[in-house]
Amino acid sequence: MKNLTSEQIRQLNSYSVYLTEPVHPLFTLQDLLHEQKTLDCLNAVQVVSGSPNLTVAASFMMRRVGMFVAMQFYNLAAYGDIWEGDASKLSFGAIEEYGNRTVSLYADATDWQPIDDDAHEEAIRKILRHAHAVIKQLRTVTSVSPLTLWENIFGFLLWQYHVLLGNPATSMEARIDLDILKDDQTWTGIASHSLFANYLQGCEPSDLLNTTVRTTCCFSKDVPGLIQCGFCPLK
Repeated sequence: MKNLTSEQIRQLNSYSVYLTEPVHPLFTLQDLLHEQKTLDCLNAVQVVSGSPNLTVAASFMMRRVGMFVAMQFYNLAAYGDIWEGDASKLSFGAIEEYGNRTVSLYADATDWQPIDDDAHEEAIRKILRHAHAVIKQLRTVTSVSPLTLWENIFGFLLWQYHVLLGNPATSMEARIDLDILKDDQTWTGIASHSLFANYLQGCEPSDLLNTTVRTTCCFSKDVPGLIQCGFCPLK
């Protein structure tokens, strides 16, 4: 067990990941991954977010999960930590942010663990496998494109690596992790090649900020209170 610093907690909170119990609990990650509960979970997300259909709700949900995934990569490069929690302890709850009803994540502060420097490759594989499991399960109840759901994660990773690579204190670790993410072998069992390398198209993360880097629309424009994202190919 490791005590998270105040800066780590601030970073988590900035990505709508909280270390408290949700005031309005909806379901756990374990529920979301359960074949008999996934549809009920997504229906709850649709109601809370005001999404017009399950496809939009699934994309909305994956953007919220994407925030959690992005913060795991940030903590890995900046602090050498990884989330090692149980799916039954990672909760989703309804909350109001910036005047809109949304879904946020609630984790246990004791579930972040330090890892050795030579364990980053396996840590990244584990994070990707967790994301892949959520994507696969969401697609059992809706026809949303898997690429859309992956790109919902990648948009957050662009910003994270832009920040990490630009900071001398984290640039070396971030470069190592980014190279692992771009390695096809890292994606074995998930895809035939690195989906993130394909997303970057040979560019640095900083080069792609404020560009139409996405190849699919995330449907943010269809969620009440949200607007079209800055990476949208439909501009």
